[in-house]
Amino acid sequence: MIPMFPLESSPLPGEVLPLRIFEPRYSQLVSDCLTMSDPSFGVVLITQGREVGGGDTRSSVGTLAHITECVDEGDGRYRLRAVIGGRIRVLDWAPDDPYPRASIDVWPDEPGPVVGAEKIGHIVDLILALYQRVADVQGRRLRSDALEVDAAVAEDPALHLYALAARVPLGQADRYAVLAAPTLAERVEVLVDAIETVAAMVEFQLSED
Repeated sequence: MIPMFPLESSPLPGEVLPLRIFEPRYSQLVSDCLTMSDPSFGVVLITQGREVGGGDTRSSVGTLAHITECVDEGDGRYRLRAVIGGRIRVLDWAPDDPYPRASIDVWPDEPGPVVGAEKIGHIVDLILALYQRVADVQGRRLRSDALEVDAAVAEDPALHLYALAARVPLGQADRYAVLAAPTLAERVEVLVDAIETVAAMVEFQLSED
């Protein structure tokens, strides 16, 4: 069993997750995590309900969050910075006593068709077209490095896809669909559909102005 933090958002691997902790059960979670050699916890999307008070419905796919900074503000309040790591699948939930806990499996991408530079380049082109459309309306120039990523990320198709997804204003359901896609090839399909949906929404909003 590992500590779990259900959220109303679906963070993606490679993102930084800032958190302000004040609810007593999560104050205890942080306190317990800080005693571990690897202070980390699982994060899953709340599909119904809210973060505060319990009684929520939780997704079955999430990520591991590794605490890299923690400021104790006193009275059970903490300010955290966590880096989102690999995917997990929840196998079973324990009672929320004293905080949510679950047994999990680490879930790497499943085998599937190779995702090469051409497919990632297509996604980059879609995002840049979206950025350019907004920039044109706002009367500004698009930065040439708008979608640059670290070399280590660029060399890893899985990390690159997550990094690109994080650059698009996706809804939480679409972010979760990107995360939960079993293979890289399926993640490409989900991400392309999500970007095209965002682009269509942008065009609709612009037509209403």
